[in-house]
Amino acid sequence: MDKPQINFEALKQKHWSEEEAKNVDTIADFVQHLMNDHNFDYVLEHFDNSKYVQHNRNLPDGVQGLVSYVKTFVKSFPEYSYDVKHIIASKDMVVFHSHATTKAKNRGNEKKGFIITDTWKLENGEIVEHWDAIQPLNAFFRLYVWLVGGKVRNSNGLF
Repeated sequence: MDKPQINFEALKQKHWSEEEAKNVDTIADFVQHLMNDHNFDYVLEHFDNSKYVQHNRNLPDGVQGLVSYVKTFVKSFPEYSYDVKHIIASKDMVVFHSHATTKAKNRGNEKKGFIITDTWKLENGEIVEHWDAIQPLNAFFRLYVWLVGGKVRNSNGLF
């Protein structure tokens, strides 16, 4: 099975403003290259900025910290992918509701992987903040989240 591709046109909502559609397109580009293509150089070249605040306490702050974390995760799980199921956009906020899996054979299997809700804030087309909520679906990832979930890697607030 090929890597998931974020189908912007299929997920686009008619009621989005031009700014909202542009923000969603920016996040789709960011997520596709980071989570599915694992093209970390592209992400750093196009999205690294000093304003990026990470609110997931398990991830290092900044885009470089995020890329470093995902790079390490992908070394353990090279088939990791992120299949976007729903997109919500409201002014400068974009939310992706997605199914992430670590093995290609598990893509589409709702009993494997994680359900992830990611929320980003943009300013003038730049990603400046990120929050997420992650629900592991199977025993292995429940244990994995429990084992790695206690280390705080940034001092940003949760909200």
